[in-house]
Amino acid sequence: MQSGLKLSLAAGAALLFLQAPVHAQGTAAISGQVTSEAEGAMEGVVVTARKADAKFTVSVVTDAQGRYSFPADRLEPGQYALTIRAIGYDLTGKASADVAAEKIATVDLKLAKTKKIAAQLSNAEWMASIPGTEEQKSFLLNCVGCHTLERVVRSSHDPDSWTQVIHRMLGYAAVSQPIKPQRLNDPERAGTPEQYRRAAEYLATINLSENQSWEYSLKTMPRATGQSTRVIITEYDLARPTTEPHDIIVKDGAVWYTDFGEPFITKFEPKTMKITEYPVKVFKPNHPVGLLDLGVDQKGTFWFDTMYQASLGNLDPKTGEIKYYPLSEEFNNVGVQMNFVGLRHDVDGKVWTKNVPTGEVFRLDLATQKWERFEPLKQLANGKRNTIYQLISDSQNNAWVAEFVNGYLGKIDAKTTKVTWYQLPTANARARRMRIDDQDRIWVTEYRGNKVAMFDPKTEKFVEYPLPAHTYPYRSAVDKNGEIWTGGMHTDRVVRYDPKTNRTLEYPLPHTTNIRSVWMDDTTTPPTLWTGSNHGAALVKVEPLD
Repeated sequence: MQSGLKLSLAAGAALLFLQAPVHAQGTAAISGQVTSEAEGAMEGVVVTARKADAKFTVSVVTDAQGRYSFPADRLEPGQYALTIRAIGYDLTGKASADVAAEKIATVDLKLAKTKKIAAQLSNAEWMASIPGTEEQKSFLLNCVGCHTLERVVRSSHDPDSWTQVIHRMLGYAAVSQPIKPQRLNDPERAGTPEQYRRAAEYLATINLSENQSWEYSLKTMPRATGQSTRVIITEYDLARPTTEPHDIIVKDGAVWYTDFGEPFITKFEPKTMKITEYPVKVFKPNHPVGLLDLGVDQKGTFWFDTMYQASLGNLDPKTGEIKYYPLSEEFNNVGVQMNFVGLRHDVDGKVWTKNVPTGEVFRLDLATQKWERFEPLKQLANGKRNTIYQLISDSQNNAWVAEFVNGYLGKIDAKTTKVTWYQLPTANARARRMRIDDQDRIWVTEYRGNKVAMFDPKTEKFVEYPLPAHTYPYRSAVDKNGEIWTGGMHTDRVVRYDPKTNRTLEYPLPHTTNIRSVWMDDTTTPPTLWTGSNHGAALVKVEPLD
C-alpha cells in the first residue's frame, strides 16, 4: 500500500467562502475602475487579488466601462495586493485593498503603456508576430511543451548553433521544464544535429542572431469583451514550484491530477486546501520520471501511465493502494515511453497502452498478465512519417488512436484486431487528445488544425468546430449543455464554444498558463472548468457567471 504524503496548506474553516456558488455574489468586497491615458476606461483587463500568505489568488475581468468587482463571498477580511494583466500595459505603482466585513473597498487602477512588451507576449502572440509560412512556424508548436517561445526569439544562435541547440533540446524528455530539465536515456532518440538544418536556418531569421532588435512588429491579441469578461478565476498553489499538474479528474468534490514531472498522483481538496500525494514507484532510476494520463474505470479506480518508467498503474481512491503492471521484458527497451491507458477492461479483461517512439500499441490481459504488441501504423499507407499521440477505448474496448503528424484516427478492433484508419478533413491536423462520449463518438483536438473534431463511428463522418486563431488546442471537453471547452499552451485563454449558436467566448487567464488537459465539473450551474498550469505549479478553476 502506498501511504499519502499530506501537505495541509491552510485551515479549512477560513476557506469555505471559496465554495460559494458563483451566482450568489451579494455585495462586493473590492471594486473599482481601470483606466489608462491611452484608452480611458479599459475592458478586458484581468485584475487579481492575493491576500498576504495565502496559497491562492482570485481574479476578475473588467467590463465595458472598465469596472471590476470581487464578490464579498470570495475574499475574506484582510489586506490584498492587486495586480493586473493587460498585454501592452503596466500598473502604475503598487495597489492594495483592505477588506472588511460588510464594507466595500474602492480601488481605482491606473495603467500606463509598457516599455517591455516583449516580456508580456503569449506564445500565440509570438506565433502571430514572427514572419514565415505556416509550415515553417509549425516546428515551433513542438517547443512550447517545455518553455515559452520568448526564449527562442530572444536567442542569438546562428544556423550552425541552432542545429546543435535543437539536437540538444530533443534530448530532453517531454516532462522537462526550465527549472527541472530531465535528460532522455536514449542516445538515438534525437537523431543528428544536421537533420535539423532547415529548421535551424528559419529560426535564425526570427531571433536576434544578426540584429539587436526584431525586424518585425510585435502583435497583440485583442482583450476580452462582452460575455468573455463575466468570469471568476481561482488559482491554487501546489506543493512545489516543480509540480506539473497534467491530467485532471474532479471526483466527489476533490481534484485528482497526475504530476507530469514528478512521480506522484495527487489529490487536492478545495474546501480544506489539503494536498495528498501518493508516491509512484520508480522502475528505472536512470530514466525521467513523471506521469501523463489519468483515467477512471467503471469501478471508480484511477489508472495512469508512468511514461519513461514503462509501467501502468492503478490507484484505489478509498485506500490509496497502488498496483503496477510493468511492460514485459521482451518489449521493454531503453527507449520505451508508455503513454495513455484504454480503460474498458470491464468488457474483456484487457487494457491498452502505446509506446511513443515506435507507435506500437500494447494490450495487457489482466488475468494472465500477458502482453500483446500491435503495429497499426504499418496499415497507414500514406507514404509519410506518422506517429501516434493518444490511445483510448470505446464501450466495446476497441482501441482508438490519434495520429499526430498528419491527422488520422485509427481503430483496432478488440475482437478481430483489424486496423482501420480515417483521415481528418483538415490536412496536417495533428490529432492530439481524445474523449469518447456515451454514444461512442470521438472528440479529438486538431492541434495544428486549430479545431475540435467529432467523429461518429456509426456514420464514419467528421464534424469540425473552428477555434480562435492560434488556440492550438490540447484537449477538449463537452459540458452538460453541449458546449465545447478547450485551451492550450499558447493563448493563456480558455475557449468556450456553443455549436448550437456558433458563439465563441475566450476567458483570459491571469498568468502564463501552459494548459494541458481540461475537466468540466457539471455539478455547478453554469459548469465549471478545471485545468492545470503545467509550468506554473497551480490548479486553475474557471467559473463563468453565465
